[in-house]
Amino acid sequence: MNKYLEYYNIDKKVYDLVNESENELKDNFKKIDELCFYNSTKVLQAFNEVGISENDFHSTTGYGYDDLGRSNIEKVFAKVLGGESALVRWNIISGTHALSTALFAMLRPDDIMLSITGLPYDTLHEVIGINENNSSLKSFNIKYEQIDLIEDDFNYEKIKEILKGKKIKLIEIQRSKGYSTRKSITIDKIKKVIEEIRSVDKEVIIMIDNCYCEFVEELSPLEVGADIIVGSLIKNLGGGIARTGGYIAGKKELVYLCSERLNMPGEAGEVGATLGINREILMGLYHAPYVVASSLKTAMLTSLVMEKLGYKVEPKYNDKRCDIVQNIVFGNSNDLINYCKGIQKASAVDANAIPEPVETPGYTDKIIMASGSFTQGSSIEISCDGPIREPYIAYQQGSLTYDYGKLAVMIAVSNILK
Repeated sequence: MNKYLEYYNIDKKVYDLVNESENELKDNFKKIDELCFYNSTKVLQAFNEVGISENDFHSTTGYGYDDLGRSNIEKVFAKVLGGESALVRWNIISGTHALSTALFAMLRPDDIMLSITGLPYDTLHEVIGINENNSSLKSFNIKYEQIDLIEDDFNYEKIKEILKGKKIKLIEIQRSKGYSTRKSITIDKIKKVIEEIRSVDKEVIIMIDNCYCEFVEELSPLEVGADIIVGSLIKNLGGGIARTGGYIAGKKELVYLCSERLNMPGEAGEVGATLGINREILMGLYHAPYVVASSLKTAMLTSLVMEKLGYKVEPKYNDKRCDIVQNIVFGNSNDLINYCKGIQKASAVDANAIPEPVETPGYTDKIIMASGSFTQGSSIEISCDGPIREPYIAYQQGSLTYDYGKLAVMIAVSNILK
């Protein structure tokens, strides 16, 4: 152990366990490095084809007319994500905001939205109207239905049955698990279900919540037939550099509707001052393949270490991954809380803060959140959170570099073993 580790009171047994586990993962890490190189090549080609230059870093104010940098950022994102068009804006404040913008843009009164991955993430409940809200989709007489997964896969027959029986306007697929116990959805499964949907209805809009999933696999959902995808820049594609923002990408006419919803009819994506954020959005995307790779290595190491300590984990260290989220099932609130406190201790910012479970807007249970990050709420920096409810699952994600992630695992595990 190096002398600096003494500051964190890391247990020698934990130190040895983590390094032993890391050594076992060499072949797995090599595959992640290969994925990182593939995605880095994809990003660099997009930058070069669009012709990104220093002029694209310039700032605009007011209406933001003729912001060439903003336009080129959206061209780069469209190419990277495999879409015809993209809307990439700093004033999309979260993944939920991007989803809300897209849903209100594409749905009209009496339309039906169908979720085929069960109940969506908690923060969407008031957007949809699952929880009553006078500004929800439901308040505009937009209907909502859902089909649950069966053994972590789509209920293909039920989906086709509903599509044959009524006109569905939009199908929503949430790839990452959220605060559920299910597995996240791989690109292979996305491709298969899209093919099944299109065998019945070629017009229904297929929208993917792609949060936490970008650059975890080689293909984007748009490359296997999805119509529209959404995500946040304080997750994967921001690379830990973008301080805020989100994206919507896909078919040109749908992205246009979303830009009119975000801004205003008639002006759409032609307005919106960038206020000097262009450089960090581009730099964040440039770094994103490496940062996502670091997050995946950290998640894999966490999975193996915690499994060796007797905890149930999802995914297991050698499972195919499609997002950066690592579940640890603690089975009791004390271990969940102490692990999150350990992650906070391992943060560069607010390491002295002590996270506690609190009531949080958009959630029904108390939530504990550890995120000593440079960007508030960033999920690509090392963080860990979870609802205080059985079976007491911690949802860990991110790490800007693998070494900081490895250190965080040592500190967090030591904290629960004391």
